[in-house]
Amino acid sequence: MLNKILRLLEDDGRLTSSQIATMLGTDVKKVTNLIAKAEKDGVIVKYKAVVNWDKLAEDQIWAIIEVRVTPQMKAGFDAIAERIYQFPEARTVMLVSGTYDLAIIVTARNVHEVAGFVTHKLAPIEGVQGTTTHFLLKRYKEDGVVLDGKNNGRRQQVVL
Repeated sequence: MLNKILRLLEDDGRLTSSQIATMLGTDVKKVTNLIAKAEKDGVIVKYKAVVNWDKLAEDQIWAIIEVRVTPQMKAGFDAIAERIYQFPEARTVMLVSGTYDLAIIVTARNVHEVAGFVTHKLAPIEGVQGTTTHFLLKRYKEDGVVLDGKNNGRRQQVVL
């Protein structure tokens, strides 16, 4: 039951307990209690909106930075990842497999701010061996939502 509730909330974080209960054919109180417990336990971390930033007039650039690091004794990759995710520019920090160890999604106002982040904050961290920066040219889909308007702003239906 909780997995079904989480999938519905992941698709639309504005759903009420009453709406979810109706969709799942269950009791509102049960849904409310499961959601409250998931929030308390850190299973639900945050409710968020998917924003198509390209539709706004303000400048914003997104970059994916791949980082090769030397794992630290007893802390592995976690200590370096923790230092990196403290920076406000780092929207997402993930441990990945492949040529690089960490993938970081960064937003800034321009290329120079991303470059400053890499050269002045990221590269000097002990254990960082190298970085590769990719600039996002266009986002087509995010969190299951097509951003170009071809699906009229509706999310794809989730099969439970």
